Amino acid sequence: MVKALLVRGMLAGAIAGLFAFGFAYSFGEPEIDYAIAFEQQQAAHDQAGAAGAVHEHEEELVSRTVQAGIGLLLAVVIYGAGIGGLFAIAFALAYGRIGPFGPRATAALLAAAGFVSVAMIPFLKYPANPPAVGSPETLGNRTALFLVMIAISLIAVMLAIGLARRLLARFGPGPSAAIGGAVFAAVVALAYLLLPDVREIPAQFSADALWRFRAAALGTQLLMWTVLGLVFSLLAERLLEQRGSGT
Repeated sequence: MVKALLVRGMLAGAIAGLFAFGFAYSFGEPEIDYAIAFEQQQAAHDQAGAAGAVHEHEEELVSRTVQAGIGLLLAVVIYGAGIGGLFAIAFALAYGRIGPFGPRATAALLAAAGFVSVAMIPFLKYPANPPAVGSPETLGNRTALFLVMIAISLIAVMLAIGLARRLLARFGPGPSAAIGGAVFAAVVALAYLLLPDVREIPAQFSADALWRFRAAALGTQLLMWTVLGLVFSLLAERLLEQRGSGT
């Protein structure tokens, strides 16, 4: 059963990746082009002020057209398939154990929890930045902080769910869910306070372009998790119905 769910999860993730690619290409890539142009203008300005220094541009190993097209497509689809596989494993562990929910409701709850914990919560602390925003020297540190925030968010989700399950019989679904949500919010808020901020946006960079890029980045994640939950719920429901009927 788990193997069959895993295959369906990866398929659903790949389909979600196709939708996410279309959204990212339409709304995110134009802002990346703007950021690259801004970065080139800044570099040219710096060179012009360096006492006539001559600089030869290095040839790109991969063209911008390939990066924004097939490169982005492959990256997003592979990422979606990987997330879909993990989603399927989480579904197999959660189905029938988090409440009297059917396949569709379980998948919807997991997709919502995945988007909030993996995408939204880390994004609110460390939002995505286009090229030219942020120092290359701090890229490793910024990436590490983002991954730490994802880990804390996932731990907070598991703590909240575990606590809500323990309190379910005593307080009922509403109060236990509220207590679990409060614990989740408290852990996330504490992480927001303790983890360092990252503020490296150039003063000359367009605030509108930055906002549009970040909105596109978060929108891509929202679309991916939504499509993943919808497609996987249909595939999982059909699989479970077939197994239940013995076909």
